[in-house]
Amino acid sequence: MKNKKISILYVDDEENNLFSFKATFRLKYKVFTAISGAEAIELVKNNPIDIIITDQRMPEMTGVEFLEEVIKIDAAPMRILLTGYADMAAVVDAVNKGKIFHYLNKPWSEKELDETIQRAYEVYTERQKIIETNAQLETSNDQLEFMLRQKLLS
Repeated sequence: MKNKKISILYVDDEENNLFSFKATFRLKYKVFTAISGAEAIELVKNNPIDIIITDQRMPEMTGVEFLEEVIKIDAAPMRILLTGYADMAAVVDAVNKGKIFHYLNKPWSEKELDETIQRAYEVYTERQKIIETNAQLETSNDQLEFMLRQKLLS
């Protein structure tokens, strides 16, 4: 997993922000961009995404609404919310409904955003390991239960 490029989906209704993000991070990460929540949902359905970064203020679907929809499709990606407004209600919704990992103000600083992506990916990989371990434990438990039943029946 060390050599794998982190896949990031950046969602923003301002095309210049999409170009800027892609230009800044395309060499370091596998970058997907979407200009709307609906477009982003299709990308999540069809691509493995590790981290989602979304703007809050978008027409048709806010960042929080988009993240709520994403969770129904795939709860694994880490979620980061960006907004140019100090809208506390949106931040509270993002934490409670969109289950975000981190909240950043726009305009974002490359260094701060990159550090946040790195921290989010560390948490993401740890969560994936825990999920894998739990699946292995469930399998072992099922096997032991089966063996115990066989023993009791014989």
